Amino acid sequence: MVSSAQQRVPARRIAGLAIPALGVLAAEPLYVLVDTAVVGHLGAVPLAGLALGGVVLSQVSTQLTFLSYGTTSRTARLHGAGRRADAVSEGVQATWLAVAVGLVLLVAGQLLAAPIARALSGDAETAGAAVSWLRIALFGAPLILITMAGNGWMRGVQDTVRPLRFVLAGNGISAVLCPVLVYAADWGLEGSAIANVVAQVISAGLFVRALVREKVPLRPRPAVMRAQLGLGRDLVLRSLAFQACFVSAAAVAARTSTEAVGAHQVVLQLWTFLALVLDSVAIAAQSLIGAALGAGSEAEARGVAGQITRYGLVFGCVLCLLFAAVSQVLPHAFTSDPGVLAEVPHAWWFFVALQPVAGIVFALDGVLLGAGDAAFLRTATLLSAGAGFLPLIWLSLAFGWGLAGIWTGLTAFMLLRLAAVVVRWRSGSWAVVGAVRA
Repeated sequence: MVSSAQQRVPARRIAGLAIPALGVLAAEPLYVLVDTAVVGHLGAVPLAGLALGGVVLSQVSTQLTFLSYGTTSRTARLHGAGRRADAVSEGVQATWLAVAVGLVLLVAGQLLAAPIARALSGDAETAGAAVSWLRIALFGAPLILITMAGNGWMRGVQDTVRPLRFVLAGNGISAVLCPVLVYAADWGLEGSAIANVVAQVISAGLFVRALVREKVPLRPRPAVMRAQLGLGRDLVLRSLAFQACFVSAAAVAARTSTEAVGAHQVVLQLWTFLALVLDSVAIAAQSLIGAALGAGSEAEARGVAGQITRYGLVFGCVLCLLFAAVSQVLPHAFTSDPGVLAEVPHAWWFFVALQPVAGIVFALDGVLLGAGDAAFLRTATLLSAGAGFLPLIWLSLAFGWGLAGIWTGLTAFMLLRLAAVVVRWRSGSWAVVGAVRA
């Protein structure tokens, strides 16, 4: 029997994967926070336009997470089984999928940007601002997906340092460029969209170059892509639940007031940023658990799962205390509009209190994704959204509960997900060994 100590991996090994992954995960939302701060000082309408346009564009990454998370799961198992070339080939096929899907999204997005913005917005001025930003930013859609695929295969072979360099190169240049285009060039909201596309061009180009240098066959392999899409189906359905929730929240906030949607944008972007910060240890879990199961070591996979869960809880508690302490200061960094600032507290304290819950949920999401247990995560997320978030969102609109009602819905959603993933983790049925999950 394997002892408890032998089941675990050194903390420094987890940190070696998690810290660079934290940089990658934090880079995009951190850039969006910079973008929000720059645009926020243009006024409430541009900020609301960025909020709605950003929600629509975020569907590209969040709805297609299988290009990163699904690729990591499949690649890590092959890497753990000693089949590096096959593992990298998963990245090649994921990149082909990214190009194909990205081009379809670009064309569809240009056609549908205006009707979608009108459907989400409470007024024509906000819808117009959202469309002007979105039409430009959509040119980055194929590039976003290529970057996701690149992150996926590199995490799977336990290389999280190069993705950090690639993403920082793109977002760092664009963070400097954004205020220049918005203010100095006087391009306003459109300037922020152009800076966004520049970031994606740089990062995607670096990931493609790294893949070519691996010297594996680059031709499309339909059989592998079909297998990736099979796993992707469950992750897409899971992402649909997330997006139904967050798009509904943005629509209800927009129909509450322009100030409410601006405040919701500020707090939601902080939530997104911290969700990805907490997810950094889960990225390490995906890689380590996939490799352990690929190598046939169920005991190590279970040990890593326990470690990651504890780390997530501690990390969440630290963030809870930190953001409680800065509650009177930080919102002013994102907007000077007094109406928006008055609305922020209605969401802020929900955001703060949820951090420990989020720490556990995101950690266990990483564990189950690393094991390829996507079907369970799909079902749990759909049920949590249908029973928790969505009913409270639309009741909030009907009864005028405002941001407090919206964030009560998010709280119910997170608590239901917490219960589901903890029960699954304790059952151990996720730990299926083999280079490919049966």
